[in-house]
Amino acid sequence: MIFAKKTCLIASLLMGGSMNVAAIAQTAPAAVVQSAESRADALVRSMTLDEKLQLIHGYFPPMAKPVPPIAMIPSAGHIPGIPRLRIPTLRESDASLGVANQIEQRKGDVATALPASIATAATFNPTLAYEGGVMIGAEARAKTFNVLLAGGVNLTRDPWAGRNFEYLGEDPWLAGVMAGAHIKGVQSNHIISTIKHFALNAQETGRNVLDAHIDKASLRESDLLAFQIATEIGHPASVMCAYNKVNGDYACENDWLLNTVLKKDWGYKGWVMSDWGAVHSTEKAAINGLDQDSGQELDDAMFFDTKFAEAIKAGRIPMSRLDDMVRRVLFGVIDTGLMDNPVPESAQPIDYAAHALVAQRAAEEGMVLLKNDRNLLPLAKTAKRIVLIGGHADVGVLSGGGSSQVRSVGGAPVEIPLSKGAAASFARITWHASSPLKAIQALAPNASVTFVDGTDPKAAADAARGADMAIVFAWAWHTEAQDPESMALPDEQDTLIEAVAAANKKTLIVVEAGGPILMPWIDRVPAILQAWYPGQRGGEAIANILFGDVDPSGRLPITFPASEVQAPRPEPVGLDSLHAAEARREAGDKTVYGMSGGVAPFAVDYHEGADVGYRWYAATNAKPLFPFGYGLTYTRFRYANLKIEDGAQLTVHFDVTNSGKRAGADVPQLYVQAKSAAGTTAYRLAGFEKVALAPGETRHISLTVDPRVIARFDEAAQGWKLDAGRYPLRIGRFAGDIGLTGAATLNALSIRP
Repeated sequence: MIFAKKTCLIASLLMGGSMNVAAIAQTAPAAVVQSAESRADALVRSMTLDEKLQLIHGYFPPMAKPVPPIAMIPSAGHIPGIPRLRIPTLRESDASLGVANQIEQRKGDVATALPASIATAATFNPTLAYEGGVMIGAEARAKTFNVLLAGGVNLTRDPWAGRNFEYLGEDPWLAGVMAGAHIKGVQSNHIISTIKHFALNAQETGRNVLDAHIDKASLRESDLLAFQIATEIGHPASVMCAYNKVNGDYACENDWLLNTVLKKDWGYKGWVMSDWGAVHSTEKAAINGLDQDSGQELDDAMFFDTKFAEAIKAGRIPMSRLDDMVRRVLFGVIDTGLMDNPVPESAQPIDYAAHALVAQRAAEEGMVLLKNDRNLLPLAKTAKRIVLIGGHADVGVLSGGGSSQVRSVGGAPVEIPLSKGAAASFARITWHASSPLKAIQALAPNASVTFVDGTDPKAAADAARGADMAIVFAWAWHTEAQDPESMALPDEQDTLIEAVAAANKKTLIVVEAGGPILMPWIDRVPAILQAWYPGQRGGEAIANILFGDVDPSGRLPITFPASEVQAPRPEPVGLDSLHAAEARREAGDKTVYGMSGGVAPFAVDYHEGADVGYRWYAATNAKPLFPFGYGLTYTRFRYANLKIEDGAQLTVHFDVTNSGKRAGADVPQLYVQAKSAAGTTAYRLAGFEKVALAPGETRHISLTVDPRVIARFDEAAQGWKLDAGRYPLRIGRFAGDIGLTGAATLNALSIRP
């Protein structure tokens, strides 16, 4: 499908705005407004060769050599502007979860920290994703940044992957819709958002050298479909290509990915920027679709600096290609409104109190109640004694590590440096200053609420014995650049949980982690709350869920396996290469440094193809610990009156009723059985809607299916094919659930890629 810029009033409506059409008509200029394409073309024609070359590579401020008169903010990147043409300087910041400041490069500069992206995905609420993007974009603009490295949409293929917390789960429809909403929110501030990492950056081990192997049709039906949906919804001004290779070529010089899929098939008009240190050539990268080298100091050489200029002068790269690169950058700058609405030159005030509420709402809606035997929760406010154990719950909540790390408002009460590993130079194990202890004390002022650090399981068990509730805060820290080698909790936390559960039958486990963990103690604890990395108001959000001030409504955006062997790969591929490089480095070998860390190249075979996540578990008849889409509430919901419109387009209608005694929110999910290009048949998520209902209230729901979600990609015909025939469908509460069943009879359909 060719992208077309669509008129959208979402930003105005969500922010309480309105439009006076008559007033606009009276004040509108008579002249025809130029399109972003024509304005970009005119600028390119006005530029000198040196000015064009200036826009195709960016500096990494912490390492950049002084290039007067550039004044660089310590951040992710910097591309000098061209004042005579009003082309703004591009100031880039990492921003998956807020305006990042990983190891406090900018002393004293704080920002609002959203929950992990996987927690936002667990809300199944695109409005919250949009609001989070609006908030981050507003803070970035106030801090004078105008390009945000946001929009992470890589599908979760392996439950242990270190960067899962930055992404939006395992399903292409859910991830695409949520990422598109977030990007749209960022760019509503007239600044630029990327979408990343294009494509198949599914693990961190050896990410700079691994070659991801997958057939093209399966990639189109899974990871690329998520990118395509998100790009159509959010219109990101830039696409960031990944570190890894895809089927033999680095993603940032992959002709099929960048030229065929992105620019030709999808009609993408913005620019492709590299990840930092992901460029490996000059001519091949330029010809095969890379438009801008980001953070060039991290590359093995300066590929888009003097080498590029020499290639242009020698005719090895045509001038028309350089013009296209520059035109794409300028299109993004113009199309987002950045050129006509430049960011301020000095920092502006930020309403951090209002923004904290955005983070808290996302945390509350994203927490997933996994177990609640005997209705242990919500916890009665008449409880007399509550004991919190472990996880630094007295002072804060855990966050994920890497380039997404936000120096949040309130500071970091606990911060542990890394002594080794690929993330050691830019990540620390960090807690946000949102104390669950204080939040619970505030909601239960008449109770004795105490904290035990959990380092001594016996002491913790003794403290828990006889309490109305023992709450163990289990944690597993995940980070960019490293994959955990096990899904088990670190630091003997399983032993701690076993001891506390044996001492108190009313033991709740609050899990702060970036994805699934192993739960060998699951049968001995009555309640489990998946809190993810809940952001800077996580403590308050946890307390509100536990006491029922907020009904839990999160749903799992990723399958939780019962054991590691259920996953397509039980551990990171390439560990042997990683360990060999680490041993050489520890022995003093100075040749193993650099972006690859000396890890020998290896291949990862994504043999599951398009059957990612819940589709893999269904295909292998594996019963997971908790399925995709799963989550409990404090009330009950009933589905009825299924009606199906089929033929040329599939739409389903049904009613949702809150049949319980409390207000709450449900996420009915539509799954349709369809066949992939590889010949496998699976139920696929084809629609969802989050609905809040009062007790006894009924809401009528209609879901219209994007045909690509249930189609197969025909690589020979270069397009989507929906075969005529009968398509079984289900309405359920999670993957595999059967609430309502039916079938649609659909006409054959061919769709451009």
